[in-house]
This record gives sequence, C-alpha cells and structure tokens, in this order.
Amino acid sequence: MQACYANDAIFNDPVFKNLNSEQVKGMWEMFCVKSKDLKITYSNITANEQQGSAEWRAEYSFSKKENKVINSITAHFLFKDGKIINHSDSFNFYKWARQALGLQGLLLGWTRMLKNKVSEGGLKRLNDYILSTRH
Repeated sequence: MQACYANDAIFNDPVFKNLNSEQVKGMWEMFCVKSKDLKITYSNITANEQQGSAEWRAEYSFSKKENKVINSITAHFLFKDGKIINHSDSFNFYKWARQALGLQGLLLGWTRMLKNKVSEGGLKRLNDYILSTRH
C-alpha cells in the first residue's frame, strides 16, 4: 500500500483524520507489523484513472487484551498520475468499538468523547511508531 500513495496524499477514516502521506504509509506499516493475526480480504473493486472504490474486511486482535475485531470498511480513492492522492475509509465506529474495547466500547462507543479519545490515542501511537522507525 505504501507505494500506492502520492507524496501529497491525504487519508481519513473514523479514527484517523487528515493523515499526510508519511503518516498514512506509517499507518499501513504499523498495522501490518504490529498485528500478529491480521487477515485482510477485499471485494467490489472499481476504478478508472481518476477515482476508485473497494470494500475490504480486516480481521485482527486489538490491544493487549487481544479482543477479536472484524471490521467491514468501504474505501474511496482519488488518483493523480497513477497514485492515490485522497483515500477515505468509512466503517461503523460503534460496532468497531464494541469489538475492540469490550464493555467500554459497548457503553460509550457511540459518544464523541470515546471517538476523540481513540483518535488521539491512535494518532499518538502512529506518530511514536513513525519516530521509532526513523534512522
């Protein structure tokens, strides 16, 4: 995935907002490297020279508690010169939170407060990961 992004790409999903190219490339690397049991499947891929979309499903264990997550995602892409310049993923955050966070996600996964907490924590982990991989 890293090679698919333009140097000025932007990524958005319910957790990560306005990631730049370095961050989105780091996100994919972190997601793949840190997950012990990641399984990704995809379907319904459509694309032309300007835009595309796909449905994909990520199955993995989340956090130290190893909560099993099955996340169904719809991706939309904009392309320029054969590279992704804008990538937006959408998924049901409440459903994700119930699986990933257990009782806390069940009780609070629908709130902006928890969504913001997850986003802030995710961005911090991502930026820490990127810093740790630089030489």
